[in-house]
Amino acid sequence: MTAPVFEEFDPASDCECPGCVERRRTSRRSLPGRLGGHRVTRGVVVVAAASAAAGALAPAAAAAPGQSPHREADPADGEVQTPQGAKSPLHGQAGAPVEPGEPGTVPTPATTRTDIIKRAKVWVDAKVPYSMSEYWSDGYRQDCSGFVSMAWHLGSNEWTGSLDQFGVKITKSELQPGDILLYHNPDNPESGSHVVIFGGWTDDAHTYYKVYEQTPPHARSQTTPYPYWSHADKYVPYRYKGLTTGAAGAESAGGKASAFPGAASFGPGAHNAHVTELGRMLVARGAGAYYAKGPGPAWSEADRRATRAFQLAQGWTGAEADGLPGPRTWELLVTGKGKDIAPADPASHGVPGYPGKNYFRPGQSNDFVTRLGIQLAKKGFGRFYPNGPGPHWGEADRRAVEAFQRTQGWRGGAADGYPGPETWRRLFA
Repeated sequence: MTAPVFEEFDPASDCECPGCVERRRTSRRSLPGRLGGHRVTRGVVVVAAASAAAGALAPAAAAAPGQSPHREADPADGEVQTPQGAKSPLHGQAGAPVEPGEPGTVPTPATTRTDIIKRAKVWVDAKVPYSMSEYWSDGYRQDCSGFVSMAWHLGSNEWTGSLDQFGVKITKSELQPGDILLYHNPDNPESGSHVVIFGGWTDDAHTYYKVYEQTPPHARSQTTPYPYWSHADKYVPYRYKGLTTGAAGAESAGGKASAFPGAASFGPGAHNAHVTELGRMLVARGAGAYYAKGPGPAWSEADRRATRAFQLAQGWTGAEADGLPGPRTWELLVTGKGKDIAPADPASHGVPGYPGKNYFRPGQSNDFVTRLGIQLAKKGFGRFYPNGPGPHWGEADRRAVEAFQRTQGWRGGAADGYPGPETWRRLFA
C-alpha cells in the first residue's frame, strides 16, 4: 500500500502554539525558563491535577459489608448504579438534629459559585473515598448526594430524592459552575440515580463539561459528555436557591468572591495568589491550552495570552483586550458570566484545539488525553478502554489511536499511535 500523502510534522521553531512552545521548552530544560524577562514558576494545572488525582474511570472498589455493589458510569457499557444513604444529620445519626426551616420551606444557607467549586475541589484533592454509610470529617456523607450537600453547604445530608427542593430547574443554556445535574430514579433509587456538580463547559459546542462528583473509588473531576455517560434523557439541571445572586442568577458583584484585587496584582513582576486564582478561573473557562505547565503565582506570558483570549471571546478589542485583567474581566470570571474561550482560539497548525504532540506521551496527564479518549470511544474504539478514558496517557490510548490511524489507510510511522495534527483533525471532524 502506498504511503499517505501527508506528514504529521513538528512545526517551525517560531510557531507560537501551546504545543510548540512546550516542545521548545522541553528541548531547553537545562536553561532557566524565562518569559518577558521574568522567571516562570512552574505549577500544575488545577483542573488537570484534579482529574489526575481522581484518576481515570477506574474499577469500583469492593463494596463494604451491607453495601450494594457500585459501578461507576462507563462509556463502554452506559450503566451507572449509585447506592446512597438516606437523609440524615451532619455526622450521621449521632450528629445534631437538622434545624427546621420556615413552614413549607427548606433552609438554604447563602453561598457563592466560587465557594461551591472550592468546597468540591477540597474533596477531589483529598480523594475522599466513596461510601454510603461513612461520614467525612466535615460531617457530610461520602456518597454523591452527600458530596453535593457539602458543596452547597447544606445543614444536612440530603439524597437524590430531596436535593431538588434546594434548587430551581434551569435549562442547559443557563448552566454555570456550581449548578448540578440530577437524576433520581423513584422506582429504584439505587439503579442509576446520581448527582454531579457542573464545573464549566470544556468545548464551544457545549457537548462536554468539567464534572465534580463523588463516585467509587473516590471523589474526582474530569471531562464528561453532557449530561452524563448514561441515562442522557434523565438528568435535570438545577441551580441552588441560596446563591448570592443578581438579576441574571450569578453571584453579586458586591460579594466577597467578586472583589477585584487591583491592577497592581497583575502584570510583569507580579507574584501573588491572585495570579494563581486568575489562571485557575481562566482554565475553567477554556484557557487550559495556554498553560503548558499550569497556572502559578508568578505572572507570565501564558497568563497574559490566556486573559487576552478571554477578553477577545467577549468581543472586546484594542485596550479592552490587552491581556491584563481589569474589574470587568475579573467580575465575569468569578461570576461565571460572559462567553467561554472557544477551542479554536488556541488552535495550532490550522487544526482547532490541537495542543501539540507533547501532551500525548508516556508520563503525561492532562485533559487533552481524556478528550482524545472520549472521542475515540465515540468513534467506535472504546474496546481499548476496559475502564474508560482518563487523563493519564497509557498503552490503551496509544493502541486506540493506532487502530484509528489504520482505518485511515495509514501504515508504518504514520500509524504509530501518537496523534498529530492530521489525526486530531480527522478524529474530531
